[in-house]
Amino acid sequence: MGKRTAAAALEVRLLREGIIESVHHVQAVVCDNRGRVLSVAGNSETTAFIRSALKPFQALAVTTTGTLERFGLNDRDLAIICSSHKGTIEQARQAFNVLWRCDVDTTALHCPTPPGKDSPLSHNCSGKHAGMLAVCKQRNFPLETYTQKNHPVQRLIITKVAELLRMPAEEFISARDDCSAPTYLMELGQMASLYAHLCSGDNVDMERIVRAMTHHPALISGPGEFDTELMRLSEGELVSKGGAEGVLCIGREGEGMGLAIKVMDGTKRAKHAVAIHLLKQLGWIEPAIAETLSETHITLNPYKRLDVLGELSML
Repeated sequence: MGKRTAAAALEVRLLREGIIESVHHVQAVVCDNRGRVLSVAGNSETTAFIRSALKPFQALAVTTTGTLERFGLNDRDLAIICSSHKGTIEQARQAFNVLWRCDVDTTALHCPTPPGKDSPLSHNCSGKHAGMLAVCKQRNFPLETYTQKNHPVQRLIITKVAELLRMPAEEFISARDDCSAPTYLMELGQMASLYAHLCSGDNVDMERIVRAMTHHPALISGPGEFDTELMRLSEGELVSKGGAEGVLCIGREGEGMGLAIKVMDGTKRAKHAVAIHLLKQLGWIEPAIAETLSETHITLNPYKRLDVLGELSML
């Protein structure tokens, strides 16, 4: 990742009728697709589990193996594979379509059934799991153990990620995500670099992933949700994918630049406020888009709002 870089972290204050009630500390970094840190708030070498922000790169196992072509999967299927959806009927049906086309029963899914639901298809990671199972069917990998760290489909995924970051796959530290599939500990700079690669426009497999996400943003999260609304409002210029525990990654299409955000206490609301703040600073969104997003993600209700202090330090 180059030389160590650090600058003042960002601070997000929750104000209740103008009085500070809570404070969140946030780190962020912008990188290019060569791994160079372009700007930073906090420390670019801060580590965190990438969580669901990894999903577009887990989808590379689908786009690089002929799985889409063999089973006739389209961009809507690829979008649900990249999603952290809300379990709507439309979204669950799209995840089911992936399984149906590759002739895999829903009982093969290892993601849990959410409380109050009657199928693992309603789990927010069901599309990702369906994609992994589709690759297993394409490559004749065993279905029963597909979420194990050393399963061939998981080795395929981490090898793709390692190639993008130019480091050995064996060096990544993994742990179980809440859906039971592996997630990986990464530096913020590495996360930003991955999204710079995703949006560089020089790889046909990643271009298709970007197209699927930006053409079908409602499948990625859901109407009113930050990722969906940012991609819809930016009309394909930005790719956004959040992860649990305050992780959010954004890439700018065609420019080979990526932004990674980590809220140190894991708060979801703070990462969206910081993203709006930094996207304005970077010039990646128009003022009208920032205002629309702020109505939901900064002004929380008539009594509460979020205030972001600090800026990215340009290098």
